[in-house]
Amino acid sequence: MQIDFDNYSISPIHIKDAWRLCDLMVSNADRFANYFPGTLKENLNPTLSKLFVEKKVKQFESKEEYLFTIKENTDRTIIGLIYVKELLKKEGQGELAYCIGYQYAGKGIITKSVSKIIDWAFKEAGLCTLQVIANQNNIASTRVAEKNGFTWQRTFPKNFQLPNGEFVDMELYELYKEGTA
Repeated sequence: MQIDFDNYSISPIHIKDAWRLCDLMVSNADRFANYFPGTLKENLNPTLSKLFVEKKVKQFESKEEYLFTIKENTDRTIIGLIYVKELLKKEGQGELAYCIGYQYAGKGIITKSVSKIIDWAFKEAGLCTLQVIANQNNIASTRVAEKNGFTWQRTFPKNFQLPNGEFVDMELYELYKEGTA
């Protein structure tokens, strides 16, 4: 499966993605440290990335969690990630998490990519409700959610711990498959 748009493509994580994923994470370490600390920690060198990718490929195959890469088509560089995670299959619910490299931020790429994954999640993964949980200070993330039709639901006070130890409020946004809300 591959979803193409403009000069980019979205596809499930692949075993051959380890080096490129490591490059993305290390070159954007400051950018991803606060809101993707686990993914960053697991991709600080090629060996760790290989183990991470192997685990994520297995999770994708078992439908436990879905990790997609966003690639620039010219040189196949991984420029971003989209997770469909925290799956509650019985309830038809999942959470989206996304990130993009600093060179590609602010160009609408992640907004378009999330839109494509929303369609996939509703049609292929059988989900009815998608959530985005973002810190209110992460304006880019909340804007991506809002541009894709997610609506704010509530605040989770002091729900997420930043690497510096500070606890921050997180905002819950939800989107419902048409005809299920």
